[in-house]
Amino acid sequence: MKKITLSALILIILLTSCGSSNNGELTGVLGRKKFFEPEPLEMAFIPAGNFMMGPSDQDAVFAMNSISKSVTVDAFWMDQTEITNNKYRQFVYYVRDSILRTKLGNAGVADREYFMVDDEGNVIEPNVINWEEKIDPDEETTKTTLEEMVYPPEESFNGKKQVDVRKLNYSYFWVDYQQASRAVYKYNDFERTGGKYEGKVTNIDGTRTDVKDRSSFIKHNIINVYPDTLCWIRDFTYSFNDPLASLYFWHPSFDDYPVVGVTWVQATAFSIWRTDYMNSALRKNDVPDVSSYRLPLETEWEYAARGGLDLSMYPWGGPYTRNYKGCFLANFKPLRGNYIDDGNVYAGKVGSYEPNEYGLYDMSGNVSEWTCCAFHPSAYIFQHDLQPNYEYNATPEDPPLMKRKVIRGGSWKDIAYFLQTSSRDYEYQDSTKPFVGFRNVRSYIGVN
Repeated sequence: MKKITLSALILIILLTSCGSSNNGELTGVLGRKKFFEPEPLEMAFIPAGNFMMGPSDQDAVFAMNSISKSVTVDAFWMDQTEITNNKYRQFVYYVRDSILRTKLGNAGVADREYFMVDDEGNVIEPNVINWEEKIDPDEETTKTTLEEMVYPPEESFNGKKQVDVRKLNYSYFWVDYQQASRAVYKYNDFERTGGKYEGKVTNIDGTRTDVKDRSSFIKHNIINVYPDTLCWIRDFTYSFNDPLASLYFWHPSFDDYPVVGVTWVQATAFSIWRTDYMNSALRKNDVPDVSSYRLPLETEWEYAARGGLDLSMYPWGGPYTRNYKGCFLANFKPLRGNYIDDGNVYAGKVGSYEPNEYGLYDMSGNVSEWTCCAFHPSAYIFQHDLQPNYEYNATPEDPPLMKRKVIRGGSWKDIAYFLQTSSRDYEYQDSTKPFVGFRNVRSYIGVN
């Protein structure tokens, strides 16, 4: 009798938790906490709005491939500055440390739990790194593993042991919603197809395979995360930039300078890591996940750069690159090559110039910035006017034309035309440049 009573009680609890009520009215699922999105550190809130996207002044290069178009953008958060060397270094160090801990975990160091275990002491599958476990550098296994992480003696310089950056590879996953959303991939009738999907999916290596199930749209990539420091030399022939190649990324003096030499693919991987890094911390505190960090849409970037000043040529609103005191308002190439006249020869420390009305720094000049969008000269014509976006996940087998990604903002080596909020340019997604960096955005969850 007690068992029946207990079962009935459990059933009542379950029904109540599902939102049932005695009067038959809908109340929604009970017990769900209200969500208040945590304000991200050093990011500015960009409210939803409408603006006129496209040229606000003359078409200096007579490209005639951009039109002015009224578009609407939803609310989002945006980094106040470009991602700095020090912030990107946190990503590099995470990859380095995760590789080390994985190696130590696979080596099975005695009395060390480098992988998470269950209540019975068994390693959880798949392996999850235990970041709380301390590493003892004096252990023999640890010493051997550390030796595997550095350059071999014949490649070392001045006898110093340095981490072999070629081994700093980050493994990550993402869902290809663009392919998954196509109607041809809908789950078909069980009696007609045996409960299978139809169609083929394009893989990251360019091959096409039959759609097996949902896992066919989960993509996996492994990419080296270390910036290409030699781009400083490669990009400028007959020009002495060797000190920047050897110092810019790792020296403390450049911690607050924008990271460069990062491909579009590396910037995307950083965004995925940053999302996981944030959501992992939120889950520990029983807080729901936030939206993914990502590269901005081209539309989002221009809308944010204008700072609410529609039809403005530059983020500061006026048509000139100097203030009333005659000082330059951004880091670019003024006066036919007088680089130093704006205060910097190369890229400068982020936030050195005044922000726009949204509190965003360096939206013009310093370094150009990757967006998530593929470049097409006529994109404004065929894109939607609500959250316009043109993406294409180029594979290694695609021609270079399909690997072009939009960059915005102009850089320290560009003339003033490229600093205009409407100016657009491109670089190839697998290229590294000493004048291209990036910043992240995060879609806002809530009422605008």
